[in-house]
Amino acid sequence: MLQYYGINKLKAKPYYIHAAQVFTESSIKQDCFVLIEAGLIREITTQPKKNITVVELGELNLLPGFLDLHIHGREGADIMDATPEAIETISTSLAKHGVIGFLGTTVTSTWENTLAAFTNIGEAYQNQPSGAQVLGAYNEGLFFTEDHKGAHDEQYFLPLSKKNIDAIISAAKGALKVVALAPELDDSDEIIRYLSSKGIIPMLGHTNANFQQTCDALNAGACGGVHVFNGMKGIHHRDPGCAGAVLLDKEAYVEVIADGVHLHPGILEMIYRMKGPNKMGLISDCIVAGGMDDGTYRLGMLEVNVTNGIARTESGSLAGSTLTLEKAVSNLINLADIPLLEAVHMASLAPAEFLGVSESLGSIAVNKRACLTIVDNDFNVKATFIDGKVVFVTEHLRNEFAKGNYY
Repeated sequence: MLQYYGINKLKAKPYYIHAAQVFTESSIKQDCFVLIEAGLIREITTQPKKNITVVELGELNLLPGFLDLHIHGREGADIMDATPEAIETISTSLAKHGVIGFLGTTVTSTWENTLAAFTNIGEAYQNQPSGAQVLGAYNEGLFFTEDHKGAHDEQYFLPLSKKNIDAIISAAKGALKVVALAPELDDSDEIIRYLSSKGIIPMLGHTNANFQQTCDALNAGACGGVHVFNGMKGIHHRDPGCAGAVLLDKEAYVEVIADGVHLHPGILEMIYRMKGPNKMGLISDCIVAGGMDDGTYRLGMLEVNVTNGIARTESGSLAGSTLTLEKAVSNLINLADIPLLEAVHMASLAPAEFLGVSESLGSIAVNKRACLTIVDNDFNVKATFIDGKVVFVTEHLRNEFAKGNYY
């Protein structure tokens, strides 16, 4: 289990969080108390023990902390900056939006820049930043095809080879968790099997693969689709394409950007009907412009223009987003009529299961890590905890948490 290096669990006294609603693993419980002790969730009850401090949330709600498994940057910082300062900025920014863990995600760039970015993520994985934890590295780049390249500069694409994969694995020092690739590339099935043998998750994206090519890749061990429908061949009545294949495969996991731009509300509802809440995971795909004003930014080797919060390349292709996960959860509820608990779990439990960390993260359950977020009824984040310690809190709640050793 990945440890959080910035917290001394032994010094923290047990305490209850009393919330109007607690989004547990199985249901939404009303007027409940959650006991936090030694960084873990120890009890979920309506009758707290005496002589233990209670943090009163009033009308606020307690949710599992979110996991953003596909994010490039925020607030002027980019994973491709390859600096500890960039990781720290992204980490603290994500904590303000209820995220307790993320995969630092690369984008197509020079080979030198790419290896430097993975080296930096690997170091952050071992020496965690002060906000959301680095859960590992996600390679989105290099191994794609031109037809659905999106915001990836094709002149830097590389052969999909064991040599290149091994170099990335080495640079990341054990942090590499996901590799995205186009399954129509030569030797893709062999590389998919190779990645799987290393415990690395192969995902399919930025691809013009047809239905059969995608099915072959899934049969070889690929686990699903990168930001489904975006950066891939869509559904045609004579070729369901990559999108159709990952939606029809019962075991395939699909990433969803629920910003109201990348996917029509009707498509969100369709994905939900086909995949259910367990194989549909929210991502932000946020870039350096997240939390910033409209303007011109860079994503990898390309210039992107952000207008009304929507990022596009000069050719008009969408270039990531400026989305946050609490907004994505709210969008699923309001745009696609997805039940509250399932929408929350698409940003927490579903990605935790996908990444293989659901024994300790992803839901509010006894003996799981106390990695939590507090929101109001509009899903505005008021506080975020990692292992029972506050890593973000609004001024409104600061005094409530000042009564104990919660920082």
